[in-house]
Amino acid sequence: MRPNDNKLMPYIAMSIFSAIVWGTTFVSTKILLQHGLTPACIFFYRFLLAYLAIWFFCPKRLWADNKRDEFLLFCLGLTGGSLYFITENTALQITLASNVSLILCTLPLITAFLSHFCVKGERLKKSFVYGSLIAITGVALVVFNGNFILKIKPLGDILTLIAALLWGLYTIILKQFDNRYPVLFLTRKVFFYGLVSLLPFFLFSPLTVEKETLLHPVVLGNLLFLGLIASMLCYILWNTAIKHLGAVRTSNYLYFVPVVTLITSSIVINETITLIALLGAAFIIGGVYFAERRGKRKPF
Repeated sequence: MRPNDNKLMPYIAMSIFSAIVWGTTFVSTKILLQHGLTPACIFFYRFLLAYLAIWFFCPKRLWADNKRDEFLLFCLGLTGGSLYFITENTALQITLASNVSLILCTLPLITAFLSHFCVKGERLKKSFVYGSLIAITGVALVVFNGNFILKIKPLGDILTLIAALLWGLYTIILKQFDNRYPVLFLTRKVFFYGLVSLLPFFLFSPLTVEKETLLHPVVLGNLLFLGLIASMLCYILWNTAIKHLGAVRTSNYLYFVPVVTLITSSIVINETITLIALLGAAFIIGGVYFAERRGKRKPF
C-alpha cells in the first residue's frame, strides 16, 4: 500500500463498492430483458429514476460555466450513459452476462491507453504492454468459449468491447473537469444528457411497456436497484473516487466486477460457467493486475 493510501482509503472503498454493485447489474439487466423490456427501455427507466432522485440532493444549479463545459457534459451523458448502456444491454441479449462482465474487465487497460494518447504526461510501461497482451488473450478465450462451445454469436462480445471503449472515454472526459464542479452536479448532468441523447432511439424503438409489467415485483425491484443504487449512488461514489484517485487507478478496481458477475450469474440465472471461461477470467484479471500493479517498470 502506498504511503498516502490511508487518506485515500475512503475513495478506494467507494471504488470497490461501486465495482461490486456493478458486478451484479449484468444479472439484474438480464432478468429485465427476460421479462420483455428492451435495452433502451431499461436504460430509460434506470436513468430516469436516478435523475429524479438526485434532484433532492442537487436541485439548484442548472448549467455549466461555459458552452465548452456544457458540451463536455453532453459527451459524458453520451459515452457514460445512452450509448454505453444501449451497447451493453444489447450485448446482454446476445451473450452471457458473465461474458459481458469479463470483457468489460479490460476497462483499466483501455482507460490507460486512452490516457496515454489524450492526457499529457501519461506513458505506457513495459509491464503494462505485457499485461495487456495477457488480458487480450483472456478476452479471446472468453469469446472463443461463447462462440464455439456455447454456440453464442460473437456480436455480443464485440458490442461489449465497444461499450468498454465508451466507458474509457467517459472516464477521460470526466477527469477534464478536475475540481471545477461539485460531483453531484456532474452526476446529475450525466443522467440528464444520458436521457436526452436516448430520445432518438425511441424513433426506431418506441417506449411501449405495459403498466402491469413495470409493477411486477421482480421488474420493479430490479429497476429500483439499477436506478437508485447502481446508478445514482454508485455514479456519485465513482465520480468522487476519480476526482481523488485519478482515472487510471480508479478504473483498476473494476477487476472485481467479473468475479461478482460469475458468482451471481451462476446462482441467480443458472448460466453455464465452463473451464475455458474461468481460464479466460484468470488471464484477464491477471493481465490487468500485472499491468496496473507492476507499472513502475521502465517505459518504452
